[in-house]
Amino acid sequence: MPNYQKPQSKPKKTNHNPWLYPAEIAKSTTKTIQTNYNNTSGLRTYLIYPAIFVISFAAMKNYIKKLLFITICWYFTLNALAAADLGAEINKIISSDSQKKVKFAVKIINADTAETLYQHNADQPFIPASNMKIITTAAALELLGPDFQYQTTIAIDNNTLKIIGSGDPLLGDDITDEKYGRNQNWLFEKIADALKKIGQKKIVDILIDTTIFDDNRTHPSWPRKELNRWYACEVCGLNFNGNCIDLTAKNTAGNIILSLQPNTTFLKITNKVKPIRQGSGAIGSFRTQTPNEIVVFGKCKNKQGPVKIAIQRPAPFFAFLLAEYLNKSGIKAEGRFIEKKIALNADNRSLLTIKTKLSDVLARCNKDSFGLAAEAIAKTIAAYAEPSNSNGSWEKGAELITQYLIKLGIRPDEFYIDDGSGLSKKNRLAPNTITTVLLHLYNSKNWPVYKNSLAVGGIDGTIDKYFNDQKYKGKISGKTGYINGVKSFSGTCSSKNEHFIFSIIANNANAKTRKAINNIAKAIIDEN
Repeated sequence: MPNYQKPQSKPKKTNHNPWLYPAEIAKSTTKTIQTNYNNTSGLRTYLIYPAIFVISFAAMKNYIKKLLFITICWYFTLNALAAADLGAEINKIISSDSQKKVKFAVKIINADTAETLYQHNADQPFIPASNMKIITTAAALELLGPDFQYQTTIAIDNNTLKIIGSGDPLLGDDITDEKYGRNQNWLFEKIADALKKIGQKKIVDILIDTTIFDDNRTHPSWPRKELNRWYACEVCGLNFNGNCIDLTAKNTAGNIILSLQPNTTFLKITNKVKPIRQGSGAIGSFRTQTPNEIVVFGKCKNKQGPVKIAIQRPAPFFAFLLAEYLNKSGIKAEGRFIEKKIALNADNRSLLTIKTKLSDVLARCNKDSFGLAAEAIAKTIAAYAEPSNSNGSWEKGAELITQYLIKLGIRPDEFYIDDGSGLSKKNRLAPNTITTVLLHLYNSKNWPVYKNSLAVGGIDGTIDKYFNDQKYKGKISGKTGYINGVKSFSGTCSSKNEHFIFSIIANNANAKTRKAINNIAKAIIDEN
């Protein structure tokens, strides 16, 4: 009778839980294989260990796939929840009682993924006010290049002083001079010193070449009654001191004394300011039919001003101030101030070249909303598109900026370019346009230069007094905008390790709209 052996039971089937930690999967799989090994011959033992590896690797691969799927789903779920919370908060802000009559256009995107987190009327072109400067300065970086410099040339030909303007908007600019530790008269001092160095004791004529720009110095769409305001000053191939004078009224024992800075006789001032003993005062000015004859009016208790007043004919203004300084410094300046095209030749002796970096112009434009800087940029873009580097015009500048936007893939019905600063109410920008431009810059080598030109919340520029809480301070950068009935704010902000680009434009705005706009910017950080 043959020996009888009870057959061994088959190994129990192991149910692998795909959500086990990989080590637990490997352990479970190895145990199953080992059970089979105990019932196999030595030959099959040779094949066992590769099988363990293959089965363990397959289980691990399956686990990783599922883990990756869950991670991706969880990421998009969190983003969707954050976007939903952000959307709900913004909708609450723009539908509040104080903002029901205000028309908002908003777009917010993730700068790193280009994902849209919120949009409302994002493709609708609105009046942008000074958010127009975002487009102008972006086009300058693209069309002129980050290394571009304005270069104003001063030369001498016998007794004739020649000045070739470059359209530089920052000559004599007090904020730029303070940045570089320069005194108010530094430019005139350099010219006088250069003349003295070559023994020049007399200047007969001062010739000024402003032909880099055309002679249309004020934009036809600007409000006529505001042309004496600093933000609507003339734009010339040679600019100085923002093409303005600072006027101050002082009540001295019932007599009103007016003082100008720069101190010059270039302007004729009629004083109609009345002294008062009580109440608050204010002063204003208006132009007469004669260029640079200004009437100052208002009331003054102690001191009023300084207020900026835009002058007419910036090039003669510069020449007149220079002549006054040269006479005081011992160089006799007489003769005429002549605006004409200057061709430098062998008879000209170069004295000096004054250079201004484009990055400085961008910063004054975006941080401080300096309108002259934006308009000079628009005309400079036009001038440098011409072989002669001359005759820069608003029309040509608008055409080139339009081409730049279309090249970025922006639809023509989402914008209209009229001037460089946004003072014209004919300008139109949709948030799609602004965010597309900012995203293009964000992904370009020019982003560090451009971002440094923006105002920083709680720190500098037009938003230094906003976003002062530690949660927001230094984390929101952008460009504000304001003209009558319009308020806007576009830029970038950061939350944790994420970066966002936003554009907020409000038309039919009221006194509380700026706070609403700022609250939208805060919500981007709060909800992410």
